[in-house]
Amino acid sequence: MPITAVFLDLGNTLLTERNGRAAVYSQEGRRAGLDVEQQAMATRMARAFQEMPLEVEGAYRYSDAWFRAFQRRIFVDELGLRPAAFERLSEQLFARFEEAATFTLYPGAAELLAALRARGLRIGLVSNWSERLPRLLTALGLSTAFDFVLSSAQVRMEKPDPEIFHAAARLADAPGSSCLHAGDRVDLDARGALGAGLQAVLVDHARQWGQAAAPCPVVTSLPDLQDLILARAA
Repeated sequence: MPITAVFLDLGNTLLTERNGRAAVYSQEGRRAGLDVEQQAMATRMARAFQEMPLEVEGAYRYSDAWFRAFQRRIFVDELGLRPAAFERLSEQLFARFEEAATFTLYPGAAELLAALRARGLRIGLVSNWSERLPRLLTALGLSTAFDFVLSSAQVRMEKPDPEIFHAAARLADAPGSSCLHAGDRVDLDARGALGAGLQAVLVDHARQWGQAAAPCPVVTSLPDLQDLILARAA
């Protein structure tokens, strides 16, 4: 079926962190007086993310309250930061992830969004992200690039839950079969969208996946994604 709506992932699809999340956490930890090595921080963060529940005292994953619990576990409980110093460090981390300087757009991102708009397609951003996502989009100059934005913290569900894709299709006022979702994760984006009855494209900037290993078409750049979408568009 021809595409009438396109849903895009954000992290590692349209943009990437310049230095990586563990680098930001370790930098802020050192500013607070802790001896924090980046690789050790990456290990701590991955373990905390895996072990923490989906909700912490009613706060859904990716919400500010959930992330504060995540940060407190790492910096106070594990690294011994004085509780009195935690609030400032937490606010610094939140601020860093709202700054355009923390991220870089992949080549072709602006052109892709403009081309989809010019073709008359509905454009949604569907991302496992915090409720601060609109502020980041404003900082990046992308606040008007999307018809709607669905962040997991906002809707209290996350990819690959089919309901987040169904919610996007409803906002696009389009049947799922005419919606295409593009993202960098096979498990969350590709299989999640396909399982919800959408079309899917895997955006593989790192060239980690061959076409034979993916459940959907694979592109390795945003210009290639643009060409694929426009070829399928109604």
